[in-house]
Amino acid sequence: MSTFIVGLTGGIGSGKTTVASLFAELDVDVIDADIIARDLVVKGSPALHAITEYFGTNFIQTDGQLNRALLRQQIFSHDDDKLWLNNLLHPLIRKQLILQTKNATSLYCLLVAPLLIENNLVSLVDRVLVIDVTESTQITRTTKRDGNTKEQVQAIISSQISRKERQNHANDLLSNDHCSLIQLTNTVEKLHQGYLLSAKYSSLS
Repeated sequence: MSTFIVGLTGGIGSGKTTVASLFAELDVDVIDADIIARDLVVKGSPALHAITEYFGTNFIQTDGQLNRALLRQQIFSHDDDKLWLNNLLHPLIRKQLILQTKNATSLYCLLVAPLLIENNLVSLVDRVLVIDVTESTQITRTTKRDGNTKEQVQAIISSQISRKERQNHANDLLSNDHCSLIQLTNTVEKLHQGYLLSAKYSSLS
């Protein structure tokens, strides 16, 4: 069981997945809220059934899987629908996050959650690592990666807490605007060594 939990968060397009992968390469157990959320709404799941009942069958693809793009578009333009979906999924996600962190076997584990702060998950972690980039970087990366329009990305950014507020919650701030992979790897290695020490001290207390 991990004795220390690091919460990793950041806005869309900040590079959370890349950073988490670098920690995983160092044999750190990574618990990802996005993966848990996807697993909760697989074909035949109770959560997907509830979503179908609420939103309608047009949100389900011909293969029985959730049409994520359509659902994302719906909730970012309808606050009531977003609230309903959050009320359905967030308690389920939180339960799985707690379970998986308890089952982690590395000395410390990484809990990756884009909405770590917004969803009050900070209480589950011992330290918060924020991946920080400018809004222009977020827009450039996300439009290129996902094929979204600038307006769509801007709507997602606006739905999350501000960059400043995220920075205020950070114990560690990793600036990732112009980092090469080598620079990022070196930074993660330094953070890793610090987290190992914190985990060792934590296990002794």
